[in-house]
Amino acid sequence: MAAAKKKKSGQSNSLALTTEELAALYRKMVLIRRFDEKAGQLYGMGMIGGFCHLYIGQEAVAVGVHSVLEKGKDTIITTYRERGPLLAAGGDPKEAMAELTGRATGSSAGKGGSMHLFDQSRNFYGGHGIVGASAPLGLGLAFAHKYRDDGGVAVAYMGDGAANQGQVFESFNMAVLWKLPILFIIENNQYSMGTALNRHASGDLYRRGEPFGIPGEQVDGMDLFTVREAVSSAVDYVRSGQGPYLLEMKTYRYRGHSMSDPAKYRTKEELQKMKDERDALNTVKERLIADGMAEDDIKALEREVKQIVAEAAEFAQQSPEPAPAELWTDTLIPVEE
Repeated sequence: MAAAKKKKSGQSNSLALTTEELAALYRKMVLIRRFDEKAGQLYGMGMIGGFCHLYIGQEAVAVGVHSVLEKGKDTIITTYRERGPLLAAGGDPKEAMAELTGRATGSSAGKGGSMHLFDQSRNFYGGHGIVGASAPLGLGLAFAHKYRDDGGVAVAYMGDGAANQGQVFESFNMAVLWKLPILFIIENNQYSMGTALNRHASGDLYRRGEPFGIPGEQVDGMDLFTVREAVSSAVDYVRSGQGPYLLEMKTYRYRGHSMSDPAKYRTKEELQKMKDERDALNTVKERLIADGMAEDDIKALEREVKQIVAEAAEFAQQSPEPAPAELWTDTLIPVEE
């Protein structure tokens, strides 16, 4: 078993990107941020009901993870902070925004809302509102990969608060016993719902799988290149049939737990310092400029993304709400006798 360890920043030659490839990843990161900024605005306007958990600040994790997965083969399941992983997987911004606003054109016909986006066409098996539930459900995806012998890997995201859940440890146990192809990713954004990690969790999260024999690493989740390198190695390990792997992505959310959380448990100075010194988008943008991409081209890319998000918001607001009869659909799975 590989020992648990902390991952340093860097980029191996095997994961080197051309300027065009890096620009495409930057575009996804900008899309996720602008999309969730718009979602926050719509929530404030009363267009989104219930809760809305923004992904702003964590973009390097979702984009870095998906950039090294095999499209059409590997599967993803995540939590209620799911727009990042969905858009990184190529999810349609219009469908996603329509779902957030409860419209019939949404990915779940407007019945899922912000915590239940789902897109099977992209092997994205949803955001789930029950804390920690993505671990056992991800186990099911991994079991399906092994049963079908299709070579796929299941990626199950969870938050730092979920890392103390009993069902997560039960999932670790089963994943090892059955040697399932699953990569557990803990997105440690430091504050769970609103309590600093050192006040609710004992020990290092990346070592949570050690008692079961699951190797783990702590990764700089604000650095796209480090995320790609760590996920690539971990997926290779899992895909080779050696069983599960655990990555703790140390990241930072810029907004509260949900839109109703003013995040008074941290100082404005701490937040601003992260934005000034560790922002994942700025890091990639600086690399693009260093690689020779013209700033005007980067601005054009950013304007294009802004237009996509504006069109998604307009599409959502102009879409109808689900018909009352939709209340009775998709509630049972038909069984053929």
